[in-house]
Formats: sequence, C-alpha cells, structure tokens
Amino acid sequence: MNIDWQHFTPWASLAGGALIGLAAALLLLLNGRIAGISGIVGGLLGRSVAGDRLWRVLFVAGLLLAVPLWHAFGALPLPHIAAGTPTLIAAGLLVGLGTRYGAGCTSGHGVCGLSRGSPRSLVATAAFMAAGFATVYLVRHLLGA
Repeated sequence: MNIDWQHFTPWASLAGGALIGLAAALLLLLNGRIAGISGIVGGLLGRSVAGDRLWRVLFVAGLLLAVPLWHAFGALPLPHIAAGTPTLIAAGLLVGLGTRYGAGCTSGHGVCGLSRGSPRSLVATAAFMAAGFATVYLVRHLLGA
C-alpha cells in the first residue's frame, strides 16, 4: 500500500469529519432525524410526509452547494478516478442496491448509527467495510487492475 503524502490533507480531512459530525448532530437534535443520505434522498423520491420535504431539499442542496462554496474560498484537490464510466455506473447501482438491502448507507449507519450505539448499524458498517476490503483485494491483487 502506498500513501500519497504529497496530497495528504489531514487538517482539511479533520475539518470535514468534524463538519459531518456537527451536521448530523444538529439534524438529530433540532429535527429528530438521522442524517443518512440514502434515507433523505429516498424520502425525496418516494412518498414523504407533508412538511417533511423542505428539510430534505435543503439538506441535499447544502451537499450540492458545498463544492462551489469551498471552491470560492480555496482550491479543491483534483479527483483521480481510475475507473471507466461503465464501472462507475455499475458501482453506483450496486451501492444503491446495497443501501436498500442494508436499510441505510454508510453515512446513516457509520456516522449516526454507530454514534447512537445501534447494533444493527455496527453489523451494517462491518459488512460495508468487509465488502470494501474484499473488493479492493480482489481487484488489485487477484485481477491486477
């Protein structure tokens, strides 16, 4: 394993993690909702309770506006994506399928569920991590990609 020390950004990463935790805590404290992205977007696309749509739209808008807002104050690191479009589409569909079967995504289970001590989130997060480790090992070491 090689660590890219030239592009290692511990302070920006720490600040990003703190902001994610703060946003999740504020949403739970002020609105009583879990900050799971798949659940928030799923509520927008499916049936939602009256008065439930506005905070979901604002949350997703905040996610989408974060990049241009950050870009207004500083340079963003350039992403390096080594996969092609078909691979990215397949990966996105598998993530969506996994979040549906897992009753939540990594943000909902990993950030919010673990901090609440949810056993279901512990199992889901362990399954996400194990699947990620196995996929990286398979792709990099057995398939040589």
